[in-house]
Amino acid sequence: MNRWGIVATIKANAKEIISFAAHHLELGVDELHIYLDTPCPRAEEALADNPRVKIIQCDEKYWRMRRPREEHQRPPMHQARQFANTKWAYMHNNVDWLIHIDVDEFLWAERDVRDQLAALPDAALCARIRPLEALSTEGQDLPKGVTPFKSAALEWDQRRRETRDIYPTYGDFLNGGFLSHLAGKMAVRTGQPDMMVKIHNVEQNGTLNPGEAELPDLTLCHMHAHTWDQWRKSLTYRRRKGSYRAELAPPVAPPGTKPDPDALNLNQLFDMIEEHGGDEALRGFFEEVCLATPVLRERLDRYGRLQMRKLDLRGARKRQFGPDWA
Repeated sequence: MNRWGIVATIKANAKEIISFAAHHLELGVDELHIYLDTPCPRAEEALADNPRVKIIQCDEKYWRMRRPREEHQRPPMHQARQFANTKWAYMHNNVDWLIHIDVDEFLWAERDVRDQLAALPDAALCARIRPLEALSTEGQDLPKGVTPFKSAALEWDQRRRETRDIYPTYGDFLNGGFLSHLAGKMAVRTGQPDMMVKIHNVEQNGTLNPGEAELPDLTLCHMHAHTWDQWRKSLTYRRRKGSYRAELAPPVAPPGTKPDPDALNLNQLFDMIEEHGGDEALRGFFEEVCLATPVLRERLDRYGRLQMRKLDLRGARKRQFGPDWA
């Protein structure tokens, strides 16, 4: 039947949690496994009676049950908590496919998700969902309710050429112009022995992404940078513990291509920008790379990298959970 589910480890406010749930309920998700990294009573109350939603409170009792032999039962890094919760959801579900995503990621389907999964070959134990990264609409003249997103070429040399042209100041330092991941996320077939579900990949008995297929009609809309203030406030955390961590690699060329010996990761890039110009320089970076100005939209559109989406999160919240959530 190709029933499908989502698993997410979430630390967010009630509106963000309900937006995430409402959007995917409307998309037709059969099971939504929400692991609350911190309590959110208002969201829990709203979701409690929905038969498609499973809420797991990741409190001390939960982590003692999950990791009874560990000295530090709650993993200190949120990536490790995501991995542990996804593993648990993979072991305890009633769906045919499971997708791990984050609270700021929204699936966008060009056709029914079940139909897309049903069309995959039997040998496909996993299927990749490619990402789009949202642009900030702050102060920009755009149709109401429409969010512009950027995409990036899959082929490395093409991606590098386009990125340098679209982002003339910072393109040499960026992977497709993205500040978040370009790997996307995986739909993984459930019930497979020894399947290890990671953040962006899966592994089975030492084989990475066995039988990997593509889901071209299913994309991942990543709401990474809403406004300058939101992005700036999140910068310190992302550099310490998130997607801009110092230990992460710079953009790496794929096998068979020449890596750039001078490549910087995002942590090093932001250090350099801040050292040379402080917040004013960081603001300039944000406006070139993240803000949906007419200039950036034209450059993206020139290469077919501009994607417009109307997520209607407010409408989804109202339809699924009532007018109090509009």
